[in-house]
Amino acid sequence: MGVRIGINPITWTNDDVPELGGDTPLETCLSETALAGYRGTELGGKFPRTAAELGPLLAAHGLDLVSGWYDGRILDREIEEEFEAILPHLMLLRDLGASHVVYADTSRGRHDGIFAPISQRPKLADGEWRTYGRKVTALSESMAEFGVGMAFHHHMGTIVETDAEVDSFMNATGEAVGLLFDTGHCLFSGGDPASLLKRHIGRVVHFHCKDVRRPVLEKARRDDMSFMAAVLEGIFTVPGDGSVDFLSLLKPLAERGYQGWLVVEAEQDPAKAHPLTFATKGYRSLAATAREAGFEVIERAAQ
Repeated sequence: MGVRIGINPITWTNDDVPELGGDTPLETCLSETALAGYRGTELGGKFPRTAAELGPLLAAHGLDLVSGWYDGRILDREIEEEFEAILPHLMLLRDLGASHVVYADTSRGRHDGIFAPISQRPKLADGEWRTYGRKVTALSESMAEFGVGMAFHHHMGTIVETDAEVDSFMNATGEAVGLLFDTGHCLFSGGDPASLLKRHIGRVVHFHCKDVRRPVLEKARRDDMSFMAAVLEGIFTVPGDGSVDFLSLLKPLAERGYQGWLVVEAEQDPAKAHPLTFATKGYRSLAATAREAGFEVIERAAQ
């Protein structure tokens, strides 16, 4: 089976902290994404938000649109209100050929939370999961009917962060809700990627490949650092530069016939981690590991 490898532009420029690559032009992000070997890119803050503008820019570099992050609020909003809010985003993704939206529920203040200690974040009570799951399922079904599936992102600082919370979430939601599996967020939250993936592999529709520097991870959890403090310390890096055993994760995906994207998403300080150097390293390592796992890697077309 074939798999495509994409990247998130956070390697070049961080939308949450503009001083991290904020002056890097979009043209640099796209040209270096292509130069490093990637088939596609996720959205970033500098990207145009109409298909008429963005489509030609991507085509000029031979890139596909992989997906795009959306700050969801389904916990706090009614289903119809949330669907209307996300509709322009879904339209852009659908019109440019992306099959899934990266949906993270950032209700109750996730953005401010990335600068707070990791212990200080919103949580759901045990009795809230069933109702919450019904809302997310209904929203996801509306998205699928429109033409873009949900890839729900378990994420640090949100109500679905830990392995146990992912379990509760998946048990409370229907099959229309796909899971975005993120190695880095699983580990940062204290989880076990191999075990979590095994339990929910049938629902995985999108895969974020973050490598993790183990000493920084241990420090971040021990000292109750904030998410962004850990990022600035260097907790995340590209595949092949940290401690994650990607082969053990990609093998079961290949065996199951996974056909979604593998996406390098490794937020770092670009002043310390030269973007093109790390993007290239991540692509080469991930492509080699994917082939060893049994995937056929669909390469970029010759320009």
